[in-house]
Amino acid sequence: MMKIVFVLPDMPGGGTERVVSLLSNELVKRGYQVTVLLFAGNHRAYPLDERVEVHISGQASGGNMMLRIRRLLDMRKFYKKNKGCYIFAFSVMGAVFSVLAAAGIPHRLLVSERNDPNQYEHPRIRNWAYAKAEKLVLMTEDMKLGFPESLRKKSAVIPNPAADDVPEPYKGERKKTVVSAARLKPQKNQKLLLNAFGEFSKEFPDYELQLFGVGELEEALKGQAKELKIEDKVFFRGFSSQVKEEIRDCAMFVLSSDYEGISNSMIEALAMGVPVISTDCPVGGSRAYIENNVNGILTPVGDVRALSDAMKKIASDKAFAEKLSMNAVKVKKIYGLSRIADQLLKEAGIE
Repeated sequence: MMKIVFVLPDMPGGGTERVVSLLSNELVKRGYQVTVLLFAGNHRAYPLDERVEVHISGQASGGNMMLRIRRLLDMRKFYKKNKGCYIFAFSVMGAVFSVLAAAGIPHRLLVSERNDPNQYEHPRIRNWAYAKAEKLVLMTEDMKLGFPESLRKKSAVIPNPAADDVPEPYKGERKKTVVSAARLKPQKNQKLLLNAFGEFSKEFPDYELQLFGVGELEEALKGQAKELKIEDKVFFRGFSSQVKEEIRDCAMFVLSSDYEGISNSMIEALAMGVPVISTDCPVGGSRAYIENNVNGILTPVGDVRALSDAMKKIASDKAFAEKLSMNAVKVKKIYGLSRIADQLLKEAGIE
């Protein structure tokens, strides 16, 4: 049976890594040989089935050319040993390195774009690598607009799966907690969330905000919370492998991104029935899952007032919040892991 090789830099905890872990575990359960090839680290924040092989081709290079060459040589050795494998590159550089490392070696290649393609700094390099692939997997229709026509023609839209292991919806009085789970970096715009929570807090002073995730903006965000005089209500929780269990009974989940592929934390919050608010950010990932005011709330990117008002609406109207919760859990069936895995195999041409 053909070996499937998922290629990505590392697995320290993030949306792409979560999807790769889910798909790897699902496919190996079906009897496929699966390898996760990491080329810039050896973290594994999410559990992998013991039958999933993990191959480490290198650590973060920091731009060091010698380390990159060693990485390519190790990847090439791996691909020679596994001739005829199907490479699923779930990162731009994973695609670039795989194209170079597997040159002249029998293989098949599928690449998956995991973010807004319009935000990538080196589109020519990316498009060159993607052109070598048999199939380009995108998460939304809007993502097609970020690529030339030649790549659009061989693209397929496959959304992210909702994990099977999300806890059942919470029944009872929810904690007065606003929660978010995302890396602390500019793209996720937690600055907007803090400003909106500051406004929200003036009317709902008994609520707190919990931020799950790590990143370079943590100290700056802590400083912002202090300036807004809400530091006693804002808690930085770091990375947690049990985040689903920790947010299950919260009053609401907020995604404040400026742009996004599809947030897995958002999907999991919906699947658990946590009332969700998300910016309607490019490239339409949130919009694909959320029908505004039916199973969640969409707000304009960067709009503090709209985000604050959405939070107030959920906090002040229990019937509305319950309606969002009841409708949100349907995503678990619509975007079930087995169904998404089936789509991926079909587009890859794997029986």
